[in-house]
Amino acid sequence: MPSIRLLSPRLANQIAAGEVVERPASVVKELVENALDAGADRVDVEVEQGGVKLIRVRDDGSGIAEDDLPLALSRHATSKIASLDDLESVASLGFRGEALASISSVSRLALTSCTEGQEAASRVEVEGRDMDARISPAAHPVGTTVEVRDLFFNTPARRKFLRTEKTEFNHVEECVRRQALSRFDAGFSLRHNQRVVQNLRPAESMLDRERRIGALCGQKFIDNTVVIDAEATGLRLWGWVALPTFSRSQADLQYFFVNGRVIRDRLVAHAVRQAYRDVLYNNRHPAFVLYLEVDPATVDVNVHPTKHEVRFRDGRLVHDFIFRTLHKALADVRPDDHFRGAVAQSFGRETAGQEEAMATGAAQGERQPWNGQPAMPSTGSHAPGTGFGGQVTPQQEWRASDQMGLYQSLRGGGVSARQEPGSFGSNDAAYSSPLNHPADADGHEEPPLGYAIAQLHGIYVLAQGSAGMIVVDMHAAHERITYERMKRALAEQDLKSQPLLVPLSLAVSQKEAALAETHGEELQQLGLQIERIGPETLAVRQTPALLRGADTEQLVRDVLSDLIEHGQSDRVEAVTHELLGTMACHGSVRANRQLTIPEMNALLRDMEATERSGQCNHGRPTWTLVSLAELDKLFLRGR
Repeated sequence: MPSIRLLSPRLANQIAAGEVVERPASVVKELVENALDAGADRVDVEVEQGGVKLIRVRDDGSGIAEDDLPLALSRHATSKIASLDDLESVASLGFRGEALASISSVSRLALTSCTEGQEAASRVEVEGRDMDARISPAAHPVGTTVEVRDLFFNTPARRKFLRTEKTEFNHVEECVRRQALSRFDAGFSLRHNQRVVQNLRPAESMLDRERRIGALCGQKFIDNTVVIDAEATGLRLWGWVALPTFSRSQADLQYFFVNGRVIRDRLVAHAVRQAYRDVLYNNRHPAFVLYLEVDPATVDVNVHPTKHEVRFRDGRLVHDFIFRTLHKALADVRPDDHFRGAVAQSFGRETAGQEEAMATGAAQGERQPWNGQPAMPSTGSHAPGTGFGGQVTPQQEWRASDQMGLYQSLRGGGVSARQEPGSFGSNDAAYSSPLNHPADADGHEEPPLGYAIAQLHGIYVLAQGSAGMIVVDMHAAHERITYERMKRALAEQDLKSQPLLVPLSLAVSQKEAALAETHGEELQQLGLQIERIGPETLAVRQTPALLRGADTEQLVRDVLSDLIEHGQSDRVEAVTHELLGTMACHGSVRANRQLTIPEMNALLRDMEATERSGQCNHGRPTWTLVSLAELDKLFLRGR
């Protein structure tokens, strides 16, 4: 075996660079973070050939003193921490003191900086085998400029792994996008091959912030989001979450920041998936820009050199807080929230030409343009879960007590479906005709979903609103209404357990057996009574009564797997809700059921009062809006 010897500083830096500098975007990330840590109000990024030929990052921060310039390019040299206590409560983006040394070891680097009160700026350059720093005077305002040229020129093997110029620049652009989303108080610009790609001014007000998000994430995203801001137990979560109808085929519009640092964390991802669980269609992904603020001492950012991962001191608390906040925000979404996004998209596409068309129609004595936001009815509305309409007869209403009959039949081994499950019919003349309820007459405010005017092929309800035509899938809508009522009824009765005639014996690992023993009380709350009868053996004695026909062994193994990975499990709740969703689907109104106008209006009012009514239990949309602007475009009105 060869003798042990000390690595040269250059080789040690190049090894470290393998962890920190993966591609040009990695360099941009480290330099922009340094600029923000220096208190910069403006960060300008310029790249050429995707960042391989040149990366220049300029800021107006505090700068670096001349005496500190050579040290700034040394490994493990930083101004951001000085002791273990500082490391355990890091508030800055950078702290490891490796980035500049790693970058300079695989490129030709020049750093020019000037501090407040300094007579002249100084420039330090590093290049060559021994990485000797050369310092010279320079002209530069207060702040710092870092130039990185010919990335990986001395490590050709690394350069071969780079992608095309377009691909590398896309990564650089994504990096700048994340930093711009993390710091609204700073301005950013990005140039590629002398062409301006982004130029963002500081965004202090909420309107300016939404404009920046619209510029970076797309205006459709910001038009279809719910703003959240919640605080509890020393945690604050705020930001924008997209409506379930605005989902993505990929997880490419998900930005999560912890104390201003963009992270990718499995715990966070799991909490978000839980919150969107029964409102997303198939394998669609939610979109969000969220900011979590915590005490820096309760989160460890020193997990990986790239600093993309963090570890929370109390991960379960953070998981529950994120899940409950998002779950409540999505549950509170009503049709008017979807309606606002749909109207914003539709009306945003039509500008002067559409306004002219509306003006032409008005001049000819036709309809006036819509200029008001629909609102929830202030009078005449009913409490959620009372049926389709405010005054439904007992014979017509499918009450929660009737729904619990399904639970009882399920416990008996089968599901019974009622022939007439829908709460159709109303004695309230207020739902009889949309013509009786203009939005600005008789003190009535127009409901978000308008008023029914017809039924199409026994499948869709057509409603009229000030903004256009609303089309409702009556089965999908009733399915969600029924599902939410069944969940409430089940929650009021609690989850009951039923003993197994013959206990189920499971062979598990020692870790799983110990976990089941430790979390016995929590499992009991889920309706599972599990005992450890051996080092690697568990006995399942009770299971949830509602899941009598489920695969008990697989259910228990899934629960234990969740406990190992996340410290908790919602598997029983998920399976229970899946079963309730199936029951609601079979118990909801079917196609070709002829409804009267009052019945249709009662369905619309129930949708407006029901949580998550924009999607059925399977994530399909329950309604859509065809705006007047879109109808005018179809028929070339005003042209």
